[in-house]
Amino acid sequence: MTRKLFTILLLALFTLSTEAQNNYVLDQLKENPRKAYGNDCPYLFETAPQTKAPRGYKPFYISHYARHGSRYNWTDRLYKDLDTLLTTAHEKQLLTPEGEIFYQKFLTVKNELMTGVGELTQLGWEQHQGIARRMHNQFPEVFKKGGNVFAVSSLSGRCVLSMSAFCQELVQCNPKIEIREQSSRFTLDAVVPNDRQNPHKHNFPKAKPRYEKNRSLFKSDNTIVGKVMSRTFTTTEGLPWDTKKNAYLLIDFYKTLPSINYEGMMGNLITDADIVALWESSNLGSYTWVFTDKYVVIPILQDIIQKADAVLAGTSDHIADLRFGHDSFIGPLTVLMGINGADIDPEDPYEVKNCYQNWETCKACNIQLVFYRGKQGRNDILVKCLLNGMEARLPVPTTQAPYYKWTDFRDFYTKRCQDIKE
Repeated sequence: MTRKLFTILLLALFTLSTEAQNNYVLDQLKENPRKAYGNDCPYLFETAPQTKAPRGYKPFYISHYARHGSRYNWTDRLYKDLDTLLTTAHEKQLLTPEGEIFYQKFLTVKNELMTGVGELTQLGWEQHQGIARRMHNQFPEVFKKGGNVFAVSSLSGRCVLSMSAFCQELVQCNPKIEIREQSSRFTLDAVVPNDRQNPHKHNFPKAKPRYEKNRSLFKSDNTIVGKVMSRTFTTTEGLPWDTKKNAYLLIDFYKTLPSINYEGMMGNLITDADIVALWESSNLGSYTWVFTDKYVVIPILQDIIQKADAVLAGTSDHIADLRFGHDSFIGPLTVLMGINGADIDPEDPYEVKNCYQNWETCKACNIQLVFYRGKQGRNDILVKCLLNGMEARLPVPTTQAPYYKWTDFRDFYTKRCQDIKE
């Protein structure tokens, strides 16, 4: 085979591989349009067959980080601005009939929305109950004899309640499990390292994804903005702010509705098809902020390693270490660890969707590291990573994926953390 022919074939295979990956990601949106809600997507509880552990290996310890469950919007700004927009349009008679119906519905729930800002909803509580029960049932060897679990959360109420829901359910599964829950400044490094109340001050550098220098090559679907506005308003004249901001107030509110049990209240002003059409652009924005803070979460990864080392050394008797925080930490942690290629950092903006999908940072999203002990005991340890309950790939060398030798895992990520200086 000539060198030229080999190069042509190689390029053809690369093109086919890229197209297949593109189709795989976009096909997921066709199967479940709610994934296009990105980090506003409620937890999906997807399932897939688990790869059997190598012969003789049994799970004995789990290390975990989770985002809080579904909540009301995290600040009141969305609700206040939407109220201003709709009230102005109502008073000036600029709402379409369907826009007016939505406005009246919005008024009936406005006080609830403003009161609930940042609070965990019933759905958020139930999400963590379901995840805890699935963890218990999926890895019964870890929990069947009971044992000690340590759980920590950020100082945010929605994280504390998510932790409580999870831990209560674990004890419901097996009353022999003893859980110590903590939400304090002492444990912030394990969940929200850059919290202003953290006594350990960190100053890690920011990162910048390479695709941003080519951002202009990405063409957004701007027709959706016009469609949303024309369905809601008879004209844009006389409305506060610009058309794009006004449209995105409606779009952002729409994506929160399943989490607060008001799905459908906007009628046909916005559809899931609209959100799907906007997804790739929103995913780019998500990748920027999760990539930017990937070094901020180094203390979390170090805490994972340190607590696992303590278990393996016999200085800790924990059967699980649980952490409950926010998307602004688990998202960057996904990139820092390179879960499913999230650290690839492509230059082409159209390739970003193939290494990171923002629905993976959904409400109640979680990373579980499951540790397996082999017949050789303390030094014969494998670890498997689950992202939202699904087996995940790591950039750690292995011959038995999705299982990785703990020594390789530890060395790889210790070096990745140490290479970045504060």
